[in-house]
Amino acid sequence: MSMFPNAQNFRVDNMHLHPFQHVYNAQDSQIDGWKMLLDNVASNALHDSSARFDAPKCDEDTRVEVTKELMDWIQDHEAPQRLLCMTGAAGAGKSALQQTIAEECSDSNTLGSAFFFSAGDPTRNNLTYIVPTIACQLGLHHSALRNTIAKAIEKNPLIFKKKMRVQMETLVVGPFKHVCASGELDRSTFLHAILIDGLDECSGEENQAELLSTIKHCLLGDPDLPFRVAIASRPEWAIRSALCSEPEGYLYQLAYHIPLSDKYDATADIRRYLWRKIQDIGRRSHDRRAHSSLWPTEEDIEKLVAAASGQFVYAATVVKYVSERRGSPVDRLKAIIDWTPEGGQQTRPLELLDILYRNILSNAKELYEGVDTNRGRDFLLLVRAHQDDLHEHELADIVKSYFDKWKERYKGDGFPKWVWD
Repeated sequence: MSMFPNAQNFRVDNMHLHPFQHVYNAQDSQIDGWKMLLDNVASNALHDSSARFDAPKCDEDTRVEVTKELMDWIQDHEAPQRLLCMTGAAGAGKSALQQTIAEECSDSNTLGSAFFFSAGDPTRNNLTYIVPTIACQLGLHHSALRNTIAKAIEKNPLIFKKKMRVQMETLVVGPFKHVCASGELDRSTFLHAILIDGLDECSGEENQAELLSTIKHCLLGDPDLPFRVAIASRPEWAIRSALCSEPEGYLYQLAYHIPLSDKYDATADIRRYLWRKIQDIGRRSHDRRAHSSLWPTEEDIEKLVAAASGQFVYAATVVKYVSERRGSPVDRLKAIIDWTPEGGQQTRPLELLDILYRNILSNAKELYEGVDTNRGRDFLLLVRAHQDDLHEHELADIVKSYFDKWKERYKGDGFPKWVWD
């Protein structure tokens, strides 16, 4: 028999008993806002993430002028434009510049957050994680801000399902203003640089436009916010239409625009990069021919510089291929020179980069089929099916998607490191 036959609702310590309900502990019902935030962060998108090991960055003595311009803008708190948009074609070196700037800002204690989009990574090819990732990085710099962000999530645990503008106001703007108003944070000394790379790799032009609109309305609209946002992207529709002068885009007056390919000629930097890297490869090679002061020749370097047409991606691909340790750098460089047509830039943008990719893959085909127990698989078939109307970045995406499928099968056996890079 029950000791309390008429009891309906009472409390013992932290235990609540209600009619027709299970018994539960009050402490178990607490929401941990910071833990929820961590569950919605794209750690792969951080500038120092292990997933981005050996991320591209500017080589010594290269891109000095544009790097200085970027850092000067970040450090100038009085500059009226608090948004910087750096645009350039595929392979122009945007990501390398953003990585370099992120590291310099981190060293100088000005990096608030960084997010590197990537089309091939489901955690960083959409808008799902970008605001939580930015909020998390900002919160890690200041305990009071971190606690305020956590409380905002505990108050509204469905925030991660809300529109981006609501997320930005709830997780970034609101908590920052609250902590500043309480006197716990000095906005003038807070780490203020927010870097976003590869906006064009965020899937969907509408999503790209939504991010730009959110930044405009949430981070640029309030003069009391200290944030300076630097975005790098190919000049595709979302950012091109926002920055255009006629008709005037909604970011035209607000953004400091650096058209990378137009403003900075990278030819001299590419020349220095190729000389330094290839000579260094030669010094470390077991091929005695590579130790000669006559290798590489000036003619070889100039032919590669002309083929690069101002795009660092071409030079970086050459260096990766020549540095592959299973072959002679002398032979590999000669192969690239032989593959390179005379006459420099072709009629289609970056056509010589496509030619380089195709020849590297064709040359690698024999190696891959040599370790394949099921002969007859032509892994260039997919590329050939598209090459008539293929853009350079589409070719790279197709190649990557193919090798992703084959990586697990071969476990890296017999595959040069540059393939996975």
